Amino acid sequence: GKSGLPVARMHVLCDDESVMGRAFYVMEYVEGRVLWEQSLPDMTPPERGAIYDEMNGVLAALHNTDYAAIGLADFGKPGNYFARQIGRWSRQYQASETEPIEAMNRLIEWLPQHVPAGDETSIVHGDYRLDNLIFDRTEARIRAILDWELSTLGHPLADFSYHCMAWHIAPGQFRGIAGLDHAALGIPSEREYVETYCRRSGRDADQTLAHWDFFLAYNMFRLAAILQGIMKRAVDGTASNAQALEAGRRARPLAEMGWEIAQRVR
Repeated sequence: GKSGLPVARMHVLCDDESVMGRAFYVMEYVEGRVLWEQSLPDMTPPERGAIYDEMNGVLAALHNTDYAAIGLADFGKPGNYFARQIGRWSRQYQASETEPIEAMNRLIEWLPQHVPAGDETSIVHGDYRLDNLIFDRTEARIRAILDWELSTLGHPLADFSYHCMAWHIAPGQFRGIAGLDHAALGIPSEREYVETYCRRSGRDADQTLAHWDFFLAYNMFRLAAILQGIMKRAVDGTASNAQALEAGRRARPLAEMGWEIAQRVR
């Protein structure tokens, strides 16, 4: 497409709901690998390093894209992204609460008061993670970014720090990489990964890292609110499988981790 980013080509959009009961689109089939485990167990250290470097570079390229130049100036409201998102997910959480989670209530109060000064706007993917990417069969090259449902115009560091939550989440929880020997695996440390992204996106790494705990706390709050929505649907019987309940139960520990990180902010 116009941006040069790796995305599946769209063939057709049909918004006539009489065809199959809802609007739908058809996109091309992209040949490649979807990798699920962020520790990349079947790879060598150099191969892991190359995959992480590619993820980092492609997300920086997305955030560096001039969204107005490719016709996406009205893709979302520019500016004030954190305040709007905190409000949105606070309301969403409160509407789907099934039992009190004190850490969520604390974050709802704390987050609006600690939004870092300065604003930026870029295209944000909203759910940029390893298993939403199709890699080439042989090379460490992303052939397509998938699952754009949460994409909009927003703050690039909200998007990038969401992607970096993997360094804070244990392998048993959402297949994170917390507690692993990153150097031995060939995976960069979180700090190295942030510094590489900052270099690629032309921003100051120290300034970014100064607000890093806020960004992480915000993303843990946001994901906990999403999971609580799944929990509510499971409890109400509209998403009554064991997987939905399992996902929903992760809202509390995630919120508690977010609140713990928030308390490091001075």
